[in-house]
Amino acid sequence: MSKALFIHKLSKTYSGGLEALKGIDLEVEEGDFFALLGPNGAGKTTTIGIISSLVTKTSGEVKILGIDIDENHSIAKRQLGVVGQEVNFNQFEKVGDIIRHQAGYHGLSYKQALQNAEYFMKKLDIWDRRNEKARTLSGGMKRRVMVAKALVNRPKLLILDEPTAGVDIELRRSLWDFLTEMNLEGVTIILTTHYLEEAERLCRNIAIIDKGAIIENTSMQKLLARLEKETFVLDLESSLNEAPPLKDFECKLDNPSQLTVTVKKEQELNIVFEELSKLGVGVLSMRNETGRLEELFLNLVEPDPDPDTLESLDKEIE
Repeated sequence: MSKALFIHKLSKTYSGGLEALKGIDLEVEEGDFFALLGPNGAGKTTTIGIISSLVTKTSGEVKILGIDIDENHSIAKRQLGVVGQEVNFNQFEKVGDIIRHQAGYHGLSYKQALQNAEYFMKKLDIWDRRNEKARTLSGGMKRRVMVAKALVNRPKLLILDEPTAGVDIELRRSLWDFLTEMNLEGVTIILTTHYLEEAERLCRNIAIIDKGAIIENTSMQKLLARLEKETFVLDLESSLNEAPPLKDFECKLDNPSQLTVTVKKEQELNIVFEELSKLGVGVLSMRNETGRLEELFLNLVEPDPDPDTLESLDKEIE
């Protein structure tokens, strides 16, 4: 399988001497849904800036769909869509014009620009707002405009930097569904997010960057398999007044019809159901408790001993 993104020995040192990237290597397969995670100031924003040609690298190699960004900059850029953290359009323009003009920047014909803009505005539920000025939109709606703007030229690689930061739960979930659909249609997606539940739900593979170095690069499944214990939420058939006495398992009653059970790595989940059955407790459904990835993430990333250093580093990178 070909590589949507190939990074080799990528380094970036800022003028003040800050080494934001320390020769990182990273490969993302075509068609993947990939998470790039790290604490503030870790180097995520610098990496995305270099890929999108907004930041000049110190050394190293970057290829998008096999195209070197230095040798064939304009061709490589046509393969890429980026949704940044900040609003990147004229808020006094109409929504439809913003998206159509972006298509024109990529060399699409007027007819194709109209078709693509209409398609993505309808997909993202902003078609009815196409004649409104962007400044009248809510923060969530502006985020949708940014996604449509990034996709209007139909890039094969889409990078989203904190796409759901500050938006409501309903919009977050609808964006998740939309991005999953785009990925199934063949768009490779790289996601950075502070919502680790988001990465766990959407992404198949993950890299964690800390202090300018890649400290983990594996599949989401393999990473989560390292958990020493897992917590499951069980929805019960009948209400209980107290948690049932499960031998060797930690459990608590969240509410009369919901039980949380912690299972250690060496234990078997089936035993929980056997014990509950003996006690006459029926289970309607089961799901993993959110926060599994967060636990691993915190164990992998060392806290910076000086918060002021971390804050200043993050500001310089951004």
